[in-house]
Amino acid sequence: MEGIAVRLQALRKTFGETTAVAGVDLEIRDGEFFSMLGPSGSGKTTVLRLIAGFETPTEGRVELAGQDVTGLAPFERDVHTVFQDYALFPHMTVEQNVAYALKIRKVPKAERLVRARKALAEVRLDGHGRRRPAQLSGGQRQRVALARALVGRPRLLLLDEPLGALDLKLREQMQLELKALQREVGITFVFVTHDQEEALTMSDRIAVFHQGRLEQVGTPAEIYERPATSFVASFVGTSNLLRDDAARRVLGTGGTHSIRPEKIRVLKEAAIVDEPEHATATGTVAEVVYLGDTTRFLVDLDAGGRLTALQQNLETSAEDVAAYRGTRVRLTWHRRHTVHVPD
Repeated sequence: MEGIAVRLQALRKTFGETTAVAGVDLEIRDGEFFSMLGPSGSGKTTVLRLIAGFETPTEGRVELAGQDVTGLAPFERDVHTVFQDYALFPHMTVEQNVAYALKIRKVPKAERLVRARKALAEVRLDGHGRRRPAQLSGGQRQRVALARALVGRPRLLLLDEPLGALDLKLREQMQLELKALQREVGITFVFVTHDQEEALTMSDRIAVFHQGRLEQVGTPAEIYERPATSFVASFVGTSNLLRDDAARRVLGTGGTHSIRPEKIRVLKEAAIVDEPEHATATGTVAEVVYLGDTTRFLVDLDAGGRLTALQQNLETSAEDVAAYRGTRVRLTWHRRHTVHVPD
């Protein structure tokens, strides 16, 4: 049976009248890359701080590797946290920054040096040990912070939006590097982010937070393809929600249903869809957005509501796309891509 790295039981945290975390139960497995995803104020960072010991729960229990650590200080937990600002010492060299935690633990100097250099090699910063943080790029400083976190081989690494300060291209590169590094070292990573694409790219499993509560926990595919609530459907990626009367007219059933834009085909209004396993709806193109590799169509349905469809630009140019605005179209998608979600 897989070990449990983190177990949270009925975890609750209030700040005065504000409830930041409202009764969270969660298990994170040994060796997995686990992301906590949600908008600002959803409770994800507070949960991270409760795991680290920087906050004390109002109610509930935190276990690390089967041990109740609820009352333990941060330095008494086998955990290291990497923050967005990296918190490197500017007056120290890169090597000294990485070795600092070992120095505090009174590890002999020769061993500190060997372990610091090994940690820097793991994050591909061999030869950078004598530089100071100011001489490094943002991505390199991020790697130094990771090396410093990994040098003591904690059981658990907590990462609080660590890529948020990087530009888009570097952030995408670091996402892949971070996941590869986690696989290599085998340490449990708990990663906090508000970026849905980042969570989908990197995670073994994702917990989606909203207003201090857990909305859903699952693999990226489960979260994206089978959202458990309308919040998850609308927050993770771009989703269409067909509701009530519009759903009845198009799907033959009421309630709220999610359809991802890339599952929908855009056809001419006169096109015949003679496939019973496909849903179909007519409407008017309200807007088209040319995105280079794809085009986004916003279609006002005759049945009510609006659906967004995303199509690859295999042969379409920006000029072709503009001509669609105001035209009549037929949308169609396979019924298996329609997911009923509770409100």
